[in-house]
Amino acid sequence: MKQAVMYGGGNIGRGFIGALFSQAGCAVTFIDVAEPVVEGLQKRGAYPVRYVSSQGYEDVMVSPVTAVNGNDQEAAAEAIAACDIMATAVGARILKFIVGNIVAGLRKRWQRTDMPLNIIICENLMDANRILERMLKEQLTEEECRKFDETVGLVEASIGRMVPVQTEEMKDGDPLRVCVERYGYLPVDGAAFKGQPPELPGMVPFAPFDFYIKRKLYLHNMGHATCAYLGDLLGLPYIWQAIDNPDIRILTEGAMEESLMALSKRYAVPMDQLMLHKMDLLRRFTNRALGDTCARVGGDPGRKLSPEDRLVGAAKLAVDMDVMPAYMAVGAAAGVRRYVQEAGWEKTADACRKVLAEVSQLPMDHPFTALVEQFYGKILDGCTVADLRRAADEVRGAALHNIV
Repeated sequence: MKQAVMYGGGNIGRGFIGALFSQAGCAVTFIDVAEPVVEGLQKRGAYPVRYVSSQGYEDVMVSPVTAVNGNDQEAAAEAIAACDIMATAVGARILKFIVGNIVAGLRKRWQRTDMPLNIIICENLMDANRILERMLKEQLTEEECRKFDETVGLVEASIGRMVPVQTEEMKDGDPLRVCVERYGYLPVDGAAFKGQPPELPGMVPFAPFDFYIKRKLYLHNMGHATCAYLGDLLGLPYIWQAIDNPDIRILTEGAMEESLMALSKRYAVPMDQLMLHKMDLLRRFTNRALGDTCARVGGDPGRKLSPEDRLVGAAKLAVDMDVMPAYMAVGAAAGVRRYVQEAGWEKTADACRKVLAEVSQLPMDHPFTALVEQFYGKILDGCTVADLRRAADEVRGAALHNIV
């Protein structure tokens, strides 16, 4: 039986990639530092994944599995040295902390074999392959770097499956249970593999891969974040409640349409393909059984307002492609509101300018800066979501009038 290593035993690790490895006939070893998860996987050798929808659920048992503690470098390195395929899903901020164990595993591996090792990087991070490569090579010798280039494939992946924070109700008496949506496609960078890509159910290799990374970040993640931040404005706890509000639905869909128009122009992808993807995403946002929250989806607003991330990155692409990001600006303004609130700052126009300048690194004269400040001011003035939607409609209408 082939051996797979899943570095990260959290929601994506267990709820998606680890399950894919198992479906492909691999024995899966998880590496994690959460002792209850590690001990539970070691003891039971299996765990349940629950596929949930508004129509009900289905439980599927994932096995055989085991786990090692990431604080035990010898055990983690041995697992990496002996595996046939590996993936990471630890979170962008944690990636740097697992580099030492990966380096130790590669060194053990190179003492035994020249067989390639492909590492599928399942982190919500732009240029994740380049970032991980730089961190790894900082700990390798010059000779080891040459060996690395010959034998290690760092494969970016676009994670589309939505996996919420697992509540006690979702665990349903089993601390290892993970509730997920049924969506199971895994686009990966087909050009990054060393040797033949593994056969994993749902894995689709693409090249060039930049479009799929941008589609995930600028269409899926941007729309999701817009929905979450607008849900915050109304005090709605769940994503399905937010998207069920007609004004939030129009604003979210409008923002996604602005992004897909820009993506279509930039990558010469037919609009109908992107429209179908948008419609599928909006349908998936309505999944009540998933229980995804506005708090989770909108969490870490500083990262989500950063220069190349979902809100600002998508809007800059839209401006570059001559698309007016009116609805995106409403989502970004609501995101700025959450950032200011979490930072404990006074809610003023100056606070918005500070976030856009320091966090988003937007120039004062950038078109998106003025739009976000405009909508943030309306939020400060107590405008309703319906008011924001009407204002965005007017901005979009004016832009279309200028084109005509």
